[in-house]
Parts: sequence; C-alpha cells; structure tokens
Amino acid sequence: MFYAHSSGGDKSSWQPLREHLEAVSNIGAEYAEVFGAAPFARAAGMLHDIGKYCSDFQKRLEGAPIRVDHSTAGAKEALRLYGLGAGRVLAYAISGHHRGIPDYGSTEDERALAARLESEPRDYSAFSSDGLRFPDRARMLLPITPLAGQPGFSVQFFIRMLYSCLVDADFIDTERAFDGDKAVARSISYPSLQELEQRLTLHLEHVAASAPDTAVNRSRAEILKACIDGATLSPGLFSLTVPTGGGKTLSSLAFALRHAMVHGLRRVIYVIPFTSIIEQNSQVFRKAVGSDPVLEHHSNFEYPADDSDEWTDEVMRLYLAAENWDAPLVVTTSVQFFESLFANRSSRCRKLHSMTRSVIILDEAQMLPTHHLRPCLGALRELAANYGSTVVLCSATQPALGGLLPADAPIREIAPDPPRLYEEFRRVDVAGLGPLDDAALAAMILKHRQVLCIVNTRAHARELYRLISGEPGAFHLSASMCPRHRSARLDAIRQALRNGETCRVVSTQLIEAGVDVDFPTVFRASAGLDSIAQAAGRCNREGKLHRGQLFMFQAVDHPLRGWFQRTASVADMALRGSNDPLGLDTVKDYFERLYDVEGDQLDSCDIMKRCETGRGALDFEFESIAREFSVIDSALVSVVIPWDEEAGQLIHTARYAPSRRVLRRLQPYVVQVYPNVFSALERNGLVESIGGEKGMVHVLKDLSCYTDMGLTPPEGMDAPADGAWYV
Repeated sequence: MFYAHSSGGDKSSWQPLREHLEAVSNIGAEYAEVFGAAPFARAAGMLHDIGKYCSDFQKRLEGAPIRVDHSTAGAKEALRLYGLGAGRVLAYAISGHHRGIPDYGSTEDERALAARLESEPRDYSAFSSDGLRFPDRARMLLPITPLAGQPGFSVQFFIRMLYSCLVDADFIDTERAFDGDKAVARSISYPSLQELEQRLTLHLEHVAASAPDTAVNRSRAEILKACIDGATLSPGLFSLTVPTGGGKTLSSLAFALRHAMVHGLRRVIYVIPFTSIIEQNSQVFRKAVGSDPVLEHHSNFEYPADDSDEWTDEVMRLYLAAENWDAPLVVTTSVQFFESLFANRSSRCRKLHSMTRSVIILDEAQMLPTHHLRPCLGALRELAANYGSTVVLCSATQPALGGLLPADAPIREIAPDPPRLYEEFRRVDVAGLGPLDDAALAAMILKHRQVLCIVNTRAHARELYRLISGEPGAFHLSASMCPRHRSARLDAIRQALRNGETCRVVSTQLIEAGVDVDFPTVFRASAGLDSIAQAAGRCNREGKLHRGQLFMFQAVDHPLRGWFQRTASVADMALRGSNDPLGLDTVKDYFERLYDVEGDQLDSCDIMKRCETGRGALDFEFESIAREFSVIDSALVSVVIPWDEEAGQLIHTARYAPSRRVLRRLQPYVVQVYPNVFSALERNGLVESIGGEKGMVHVLKDLSCYTDMGLTPPEGMDAPADGAWYV
C-alpha cells in the first residue's frame, strides 16, 4: 500500500495514495467543467502526486529525514502521455502544485521547468500497477479560444486556471481526510442567489417607500430600473456610468444578481480599489442582503485573534471561504483580485476558478492600475470571452478603455443616457485659482467654516495643516495615520459636519476614494482629471446647496513629480479645450490623452509581449511575472502603531505568542512607509521587529513620532527617492 499523507501513529488513519489521486482528480474536474477543461483537471489530479510512488517518499512519511521531489514525476509523465502541447500545459500545473508554477527557464536553473523535465526523479514506476486511469489523449483539446492579439496570454491564463483547480482540489481533499471540523464548516450552505435577489428587492422597496419624491430620487430609480432591465443582456463587458450620488452601489448589485439568475452565473465579485472604502460598501451590502452571504477578503478584515476566541461555524466558514472564494457575494480589493490573476503560488491562485461564470463588478474603474492596464484588460477580456463571466466597469468618470480593446470586445453601457444623468446630478461649479503658496492657501481655507483641501503628498498635508491647526475645527487626514486612527478622525469630521460646526480638513487623496463626506467648498491641488472629479464628489454631495464650489490650484511650494506631474499635465491639456471641466466628453478626452502619453507604460513589465514571445514553445514566465506584477508599491514597509489599548494588547501577544491571526488583527494599526524612512527609523532606534517565523512585524517604539498627523518622522527622514511621500 502506498500513502499520500500521514497523520502519525497507526497507518490505518493514513490516506491511501490512489484514493487521494482519484479524489483530487474528481474535485478538480468538477471545478474545471465550468470552463470545459474537466479532462485536463482530471489528468492533473491523477498525475500530481505520482512521485509519491517511491520508496523514499514512503519512508519520509514514516519519519525518515529524506527530501523527495514528488512533483516532477507527474510533470514528466504528463509529457509522455500527452505530448509537447497538452503535456507541457499539464506539466506547469503539476510541477508547481507545492512551490508555485515555475518559469520554463533553462536547463541551467534547477527551479525552472526546463531543468526539472530533464532531471531524473527517483523511481516511481509502481504507479503503473496501482490501477490508475488517465483521460485519453484524444480528449486533451484546449477548450478555450485563444483571443486575437493575445493568444499566448490566453494559453498562460488557461494554465493558471487549471493550476487553480488542481491546488484547490488538493487542499480540499487533504482537509476532508485530516481536518473534519474545517470540512464540516466549509459544507454549510449559503443562501442562493435567488434568495439574495429577493432580499435586495425587499430592501430597495423599503428604501423607495420612505424616500421623498425628488428629482434626484427619480433619477436614482431610473438608474436602478435600467440596471434590472439590462440584466437580460448576454454576458460580456459592460460599463455603468453613474454620477456621484446616483446609487450605483446597490444598482450594480441589482444588475449582478438578476444577471446571474438569468444566465446561470454562480457568484458576484465586487472589486474596490482601496480598503478605506471596502468596509463601507460591505456594510451597505450586509444591510441589503444580510451578513451570511457576504465574504470580505482584504488585509484589514478581522477574524478571532486566537484559538481562545469564539470561532462559530459561520465565522469559520467565512475564514475558509477566503481561501477559494466559495461564497455568493465576495467583496475584495483591486490588489487581491488582480495580483491573484497574475500570481503563481497556490495560496493566491486557489480562488481563480471561482472567478469563472461570475459577475465581476469593478468599482471606481478609473482606478485600474495604469502601469499594468493592458495585462489587466487582457485578464478581464479572458474572463468574459473564455470563462463565461461578466465584467462591469462602474465609475462616475469612466476611463476610455474602448480604444485599448479590439472590436470584438465591445463595452456595453447599462446606464440610461449618461450625459443627461451628469446634468441632472450636477452639483458643483469648478474654478481655477492658478498658483498658490501655502500661506495664501491657508488664508483662503480659513475664510470658510466648512471646507476640504486635498493635496498630493503627506508632506504637503502636514505643512498646510500646521498653518491652520491653531484655528478651530482643523483636521488632518493621510495615510501617515493608521486605519483605526483615520476611522476615528472621519467619525469626528462627519459629526462636526452634521452639527454645523467649524470643520476645516486638510487631506491627501485618500479621501477621494468613495469616502462619504459632504463639504460646501473643496480645494484641490493640480492632479489628474479623475482625481479632480473624485474631489468634486466630496462637494455638495447631498445636494443641499444649488451649487457647491470646487477650486483648483497649483501648489507652488510643492512641485509635482513623476506620475502626478504627468496626469496633471494631461488634465491641463484636456481642460484647455473644454468649457465643462467635469463633463463626460472632457473626461473621455483626458483618458485618451493619458493612455497615449503613457504608451508602453500601460504594460510596464511587458507582460503581454513576454506571453506572446513564448507562445510557440509554451515557454512562459509564471514565477517572474508573479514577482514583478504589483498593483501598489510593494517596496513599502509596514510599521505597526500602538495607537490604543487594543493595539498594545495585540502587540504584546505578537511578541510572546505570535500567530498569523494576531498579525492579521494588527492590520488596522499599520502605516506604510518607504524603505529609506524605515531605515532612518531603525537607525534612530524608533522601531523594533517582533513575530519571528509566524511573520515579522515592525512596531513603533517611540510615540513622540506619532501625532494627530500620524507617523511624523523627525525632519529629513520622510522623503523617498523622488522627493515626495504620496497618499
């Protein structure tokens, strides 16, 4: 008898190898059937662990200190059974099911698939006499249509999807064999999409019944009706262009649920650019459809801190669902969504097969990562064309993506007459003030009782705040403050606004990301037109005034660099030719100009080109692309702030009894800093590192560096290489 896994003690509790291979094969085939790849997944499941038919591996299960590469055998056998085409596709997934999908690379690199396929694994020939059955070679036909302009990308995307089916099936079967509690929790059913749609309908009817009969509410009802009516359209790519205040969050959910019901799709995945608004939207969803179907998957979501806390079946189910997105309504971040689509490790890729036959809503679509825009669009196009999913791009400032997509991938608009809606929801007048130094800007801010000023860098926010902080109602907001601190500050700001108190806020652009605040007057430093439009969304948001005032200015004391300088310059060009700064035509012109200016930087890592270069020989760079693809600056270092008593207790636990759950609970107390800032903090003895092998975290030791402006390093410490500290 050969075994796949051991549990210590008597072998009667060990899992037989053939049983494991057949189970993984069946589970993976069920996952892959959704996109027509069941034979590939069945073969991958049967082959992935045949390297365990080796006496040395069996000795390892018995406790012998022997290292055995058990993945390469299955990859080599895939080539023998299925040839250089289907066999190579399978070899990538099988060889990477523990360490990640490798680059094909060269025979000189022992990690590369090329070298592993040339190697001689230990004798695993016993597999041939264990009654294993493999799909016929004739059935191994690629079930997708490689897309025009990106056929190589299509093939590597398929390999990653196949890998997702394999590794999730592997985890699930092992869990069933050895962790019954998790298996039971995972088996608890969710409400159906039909039930969710019924709950949402009741919620919307209740809201409508208590809403006054105003022009704005009539427009919101029209948008909702258009979303519900448009749900019968065939799956594909859509846009939903709705002005701020138009109710796009629940209208888009109404479209998604009805569309899923009509077309037999499986779940809704709501993708949001920032964690600062994901919790806000999740609360909206929970209020509308209940808590039980909503899975939040992002860095700030908190599970019980340790094993002494209460893990109910529902909490355990959500925790497990985050591994593979097996839930009807997933709310996640752009970072989690897109980085998973280009990952090569099992932990990130398990969920990918759950993106198939789903409705994917991209909120604030103008925030798609510009430096990876072409590969991101390539991935969305694949999901729609080859994996049965629908993608909805939601925004008040819709990016001009049509010019970056081929004619066979049209984006259909759901909203009724967006230009008319823009006029109906127009609430702000825009004026330019020209160049202003900080002293003049501070003086203008202090002339208003309730005012928001948005600038581009943390340094500028600090300096401007210092100029007004001696006056009543001054507030500062930036990513120098940990999320828990920012939330408390936003609560205080909202309270002041509700009570009609003096409220003067200086903020970086983080307040633009869907944060629900409403000021009569907003100042905005030069930026891209999408940022200016987002700033306008914080002005007269609730329509209490006939018109709010948005003032644009150039910050002469803080010249722009890099990306900010380029987007501001493009915005200036678009504004020169327009008499309506926030009009849809102006926004379209801005994005078209921006994409033209960025050119090759829309794929800064040349991912699309690299996929096509390796297409003929199926020579792909999975590991390299995963390492290079980052939605945000991955060089930033996390520093934990002991901001309140709870943070102090968690830090104490992390120091003496670290666990990954404790470290996750610390996320609301994290500030991201540039490496040179962190180095300066280290040199001055202001941080300590704790956590060890469970995950290292860096903790601020000296709270004199943390003020009402957040982490404020001593003078000279806070500038990264390009001279600014953004957001």
